[in-house]
Amino acid sequence: MSTSTFVISYAYTVTYITDKMLFLLKEIIRDIGLDPAKFANDWATYENAVRTWLASRHMERIRLEVYDPPNNALVTFWDIDVVYATVGDGSLWVDAAAVRYAIIKQGHTPSSCRYDIKVINKPGWEAVPGWGSCELRSTEGFKRYAVGSAVGGNGLSAEVAYWSR
Repeated sequence: MSTSTFVISYAYTVTYITDKMLFLLKEIIRDIGLDPAKFANDWATYENAVRTWLASRHMERIRLEVYDPPNNALVTFWDIDVVYATVGDGSLWVDAAAVRYAIIKQGHTPSSCRYDIKVINKPGWEAVPGWGSCELRSTEGFKRYAVGSAVGGNGLSAEVAYWSR
């Protein structure tokens, strides 16, 4: 008779969740019809911030704001909300298919649109180079469409939703 144990540390989970959240964000940007080059060029900055704030449990949400440049008004936006749990079963997973299905339901955005990525943190968050306070665009008149949990593992998960008029 043999016994084996498999333990995934919280630090490993943070790294995994960081990678998968950013991967999903890149896929959303590309699949709604926008150019992910700006995001890809700053990948290390996003990765450092997300990893830092997940590890400290300050991150609440990553928001992808898609806006019309002439009037700076939101066209749509996507939220990736972080859920911190005290326990997990040790498994790591990602459901990119659910996100792709939501993108199909929402459809493409006009190619003239631009995007910003913003992070909402709990008070007391640690400063990370390249990041600071920001203003969120008005979300008045938008309706939320939940996609559900898209990334998870070891007591940490991320839920995705998109918003449209």
